[in-house]
Amino acid sequence: MEHADVLVVGGGPAGAACAAAVRRARPDADVLVLDRAAFPRDKVCGDGIAPEALDVLAVLGIDVAALTDGFPAVPRLRLQGPRGTTVERETARPSVVVPRAVLDGRLLDQVLAGGARFRQHTVRSVAVSPTHVEVDGRFRAPVLVGADGAESVVRRALGVPPNRPDQLAVAIRGYAPVLPGTDGVQVVTTTQQRWPAYAWSFPLGDGRANVGYGELVSGGVTRAELVAGLHRMLPGVQPTGLRAHRLPLSTGRPRQPGGRVLLAGDAQSLINPLTGEGIFYAVLSGALAGAASAAGARAGQVLRRALDRRLGAHLRSSGAASQLSRWPVLMDAAVRAAVAEQRVFDDVVALGLADGRLTARTLAATLRRLV
Repeated sequence: MEHADVLVVGGGPAGAACAAAVRRARPDADVLVLDRAAFPRDKVCGDGIAPEALDVLAVLGIDVAALTDGFPAVPRLRLQGPRGTTVERETARPSVVVPRAVLDGRLLDQVLAGGARFRQHTVRSVAVSPTHVEVDGRFRAPVLVGADGAESVVRRALGVPPNRPDQLAVAIRGYAPVLPGTDGVQVVTTTQQRWPAYAWSFPLGDGRANVGYGELVSGGVTRAELVAGLHRMLPGVQPTGLRAHRLPLSTGRPRQPGGRVLLAGDAQSLINPLTGEGIFYAVLSGALAGAASAAGARAGQVLRRALDRRLGAHLRSSGAASQLSRWPVLMDAAVRAAVAEQRVFDDVVALGLADGRLTARTLAATLRRLV
């Protein structure tokens, strides 16, 4: 039996941020990260990183310049509503697009250099006792953090059910040459066809873009329809390496269980229901889980309160906005409002990519532009 102070299942951004947070708070803590993959490894994702996610990592002592080296800032965002209204502006702070095959390996390397340990291991069972948690009869710790993604083994071991189909999206992603006029611009486009559905094109700065298309699982979409949707919404795109993945949306987020087992990132259904963004949520929830781990048997309760304080108002706003966005006319009105006012545009970006709220200013501006 191998012992640690904190076991982290999953070496992606949520797990790495968790390990970094534990070591930041308790430099003598023994943190063991388990993942079935060897790093670096690819992860199906849009690859866009909001500046707020980098802020969280910087506080944890991560060298964000090294993390994003070779991938230039992306200063603009273009948003197209389902009825064709389009806005393109500079964002308040630029994002960066780094392939997960690069990002996750660089991040985990920094965390391991900071003193955390790593084992390549496929987790199959989790057993919780009054004093500790065991994984597969091989690893033991007072606290375990499940940061093992949308198909979380830890979540299933806790008996937490998966998201309902209407709270679960599926998307397909590949890489393609940057489309004309989109270098330096993150593009998010929506359509009334198979609504709600969206496509994206995020430039990497090397002539390529991460491109993809997604919609709700409840619509019964097939892989062929995902590919067709991508080509329909991004005409002329020629992607390679297409892979699909599921996105458990925050509208189906479960209550964090009390006790010694914590959930972070996708395992906690922390995916923005408006944009599918998850890296900011992942690193923030991972950091909060790392801090909560010091509470031992009360770690779950501590994390639950911390998540509510830090993200509760935002998650309620994004959930409400997700419901309102089911009416395409409202979505286009919001885009028209963003065309007219930079502050509204900034509100919309913060709500979709970070921890912004559905402000009275944006609601009023949207209602004024209903047609």
